Amino acid sequence: MPHRQRIVHVQLDEKTMVRRRPEVEHERAIAIYDLLEENYFAPAGDVTGPYNLHLSAEENRLLFDIRSEGGEPLSQVALPLRQFQSIVKDYFLVCESYYNAIRKSAPSHIEAIDMGRRGLHNEGSEMLKARLSGKIDIDFDTARRLFTLICVLHIRG
Repeated sequence: MPHRQRIVHVQLDEKTMVRRRPEVEHERAIAIYDLLEENYFAPAGDVTGPYNLHLSAEENRLLFDIRSEGGEPLSQVALPLRQFQSIVKDYFLVCESYYNAIRKSAPSHIEAIDMGRRGLHNEGSEMLKARLSGKIDIDFDTARRLFTLICVLHIRG
């Protein structure tokens, strides 16, 4: 029997779509690919997967619109975006330093910045996992990939 507590399709709300840097688009594409390859996603309640997930940022809320594989609405979970703003801002600053370092710094400097970048990403992922507790059960790798997508949603024009 195939694993049913998983996301099989993910869509980001692109109505606020802005032109993003190639590095950001690359990270988004990798996060979606990796998420669909392997994830654990189990919404609370009596809903059975696999799931289509639509992520959006609306009215200062992060909205997880969970649907069946066929597209029927199953559940919605909203989290305040404010609780992620500080970590996302710090993550963006470190990413900017990382991308600049790649172009002109020594490998040891790049590696140090990358360690900080991964640390902030892990912190954001743990925060997401904790905020979803009791609403949606996810594993750490799924939280990491979803945190990447949340960061993409924070980019505004």
